[in-house]
Amino acid sequence: MANFHNLFRYAFIPTLFFFLTFFTTTLAGVQWLNLDPLELGNFHRGVIYSILIIVFLLSHELGHYFAAKYHKIETSLPYFIPAPPFIVNPFGTMGAVIRMKSAPHNTNALFDVGISGPFAGFVLSLSILGYGFFTLPPFDYIYQIHPEYVELGSIPQNGLHFGNSILFIFLRSIFSNVAFIPPMNEIYHYPFLCVGWFGLFVTALNLMPIGQLDGGHITYTLFGKQQHRIIARTSFFILMAFGFLSIVSAILYQIYTASLGWLIWGLILFFVVKLDHPEIPNIEKLSFKRKIWGWTSFGIFVITFPPIPFIDLP
Repeated sequence: MANFHNLFRYAFIPTLFFFLTFFTTTLAGVQWLNLDPLELGNFHRGVIYSILIIVFLLSHELGHYFAAKYHKIETSLPYFIPAPPFIVNPFGTMGAVIRMKSAPHNTNALFDVGISGPFAGFVLSLSILGYGFFTLPPFDYIYQIHPEYVELGSIPQNGLHFGNSILFIFLRSIFSNVAFIPPMNEIYHYPFLCVGWFGLFVTALNLMPIGQLDGGHITYTLFGKQQHRIIARTSFFILMAFGFLSIVSAILYQIYTASLGWLIWGLILFFVVKLDHPEIPNIEKLSFKRKIWGWTSFGIFVITFPPIPFIDLP
């Protein structure tokens, strides 16, 4: 009976949040298809999007989870964070987290836990994007979403645009010769492309070399405390510069970008996450293989980071 009670306490809240997130992401999937998310008959239309985004988040968190278990670090199950799409954000979730109940005992353990999540999520995002590009529907699909485009005779360039990263531009260029690639202000109507883009974006956020983000763990174990402080502060100021540039573009050119969100994200990093990384008692030299993985993670950050994640054109 005691074991059942402990299992219930361990799993109840994560399970509850999982189903709440499935609900809110399904509503988001319906909304991305330009349908009414509050109409019950539309609910099934958002399920593919919901499954994809939950599987991506789960892959990221299970990467952390299994690495922590390997190093005998006590940890919680993944907690999904629901977010009503028409109130909080259009993706239907604020992500997922796991809570480590004991600290990593050395830098090798910290490195493995830090890098495993982003790598797992990156591989899955790339797979989802690849499948999405390979299976793009014909051009007429966009008319099912926007019947008004038939009369216009073209796709307008106004509205919400997802931002480009180096990797996304590369993938678009590969497939643009064999299929119609929707513009960035329509790409969210395609569940595989939408979730694939979201996965790359979340991967980039986590790989920022700041504080206790995954990238901060990797930077701390690769370069040590002092170098981490320099890299974290430099990254923070670059991030804030992107945010201030969005204010300039809004004032001078009436172009409103979500790079302003980098200011908010920067404030969260500064006041909540903190720029510095707490000290690890047992400093161990990373193996050559781990160093290669660490440098590779910086490359992934560069090619997945969108300087302007969203832009709203009038």
